Order: sequence, then structure tokens, then C-alpha cells
Amino acid sequence: MTTNRLPQNPKPKEWLASDLSQQRIADYKPFNFVDGEGVRCSLYVSGCRFACPGCYNRVAQNFRYGKPYTQELEDQIIEDLSQSYVQGLTLLGGEPFLNTQVCIRLCRRIRQEFGHDKDIWSWSGYTYEELMQDSEDKLTLLGLIDILVDGRFLLAQKDLTLQFRGSANQRIIDVPATQAAGEIKLWKNLIR
Repeated sequence: MTTNRLPQNPKPKEWLASDLSQQRIADYKPFNFVDGEGVRCSLYVSGCRFACPGCYNRVAQNFRYGKPYTQELEDQIIEDLSQSYVQGLTLLGGEPFLNTQVCIRLCRRIRQEFGHDKDIWSWSGYTYEELMQDSEDKLTLLGLIDILVDGRFLLAQKDLTLQFRGSANQRIIDVPATQAAGEIKLWKNLIR
């Protein structure tokens, strides 16, 4: 595989969840330690258009992969998150910001049930700056999460020594701090 191939680069509002999402889930993994800080419950949504060369979860790029999101799954996620040792939820994919129907619904319920006692992380091929120029649903989801790991995976910048990300261009952004400051604020626990 060559490292000079690049992911797709959408224009603002070019890709919309309302057009693309099938509201399907590639996987749900409760009680893991790899998808963010602390013990987490991870929801992998189906569908992504970035097509990053070297994607670690290529099967989840298909919007029809997996199974439909259900009320039963949502209730199970909430029950799992209610465990005192669970720090929060992680949204991955696929692309969460192309599956906003599912992700916004779940994030709103988490805020309703737990307030900010449980944090919400999301990985995205979009950069923070791209999301700020995109559709209203993407902005809504961004406003519900605490930590955004942003940017497409770039094979030429692959670095497996980095915390919670696969390539050096990706950032771990503290979303509430960034929105309050009006400039990018990185996650306070960033080591490398």
C-alpha cells in the first residue's frame, strides 16, 4: 500500500447524514480501555465516505454494514454507562458525524440521564474547523461531546506511539474549552 494516496476531502455540507446514514451500528463494545480515557462504552456506527488508506475499521465504511440501531441497544448502553467505574461513551465508526440521527439521540439521552458525570468522546475524519462550517446536525453533535479526536487518518503520518490516534495530524480537542475560548484547546491529559 502506498502512503501517498489521500482520503476524500468533502466541501462543507457536501456529505449529509440525512442523505447517507442508514442508522446502523457496526459494533458495540462495553467496558473497554482503548477508545479514550478510563473505562468506556464504545459505539461504532456504520458508514464513512473519507475512505482513508490504511483505515483500521474498513468494514465499517459501508453504511449498510451491521445492524439497525434500536431502543434496546440504547437502553443497554445507558445501563452499562450507569456503572460507577465507567467514565463515559465513545463514538467511532464509520463516521459519527455522518450518523448524527443515532449519535445525537444517544448523546442527548446521556446528558439527560447523567448530566456531565459521564464524558463523551468522538473520533471523526472531519477536522474541528470543517465541522464548524458544516450542517446544523454536525454542530449539534459537536456541542454534545467533550472530546473530539479530529482529522483523517494519514498513512504517511502514521505513528502508533501517539495517545488515542493513529497519525500525527490528528488532534485530541477539548470541545467545551475550545468553544469557550474561541480557539483550539487540546485535551489537558495529552502526553504524546
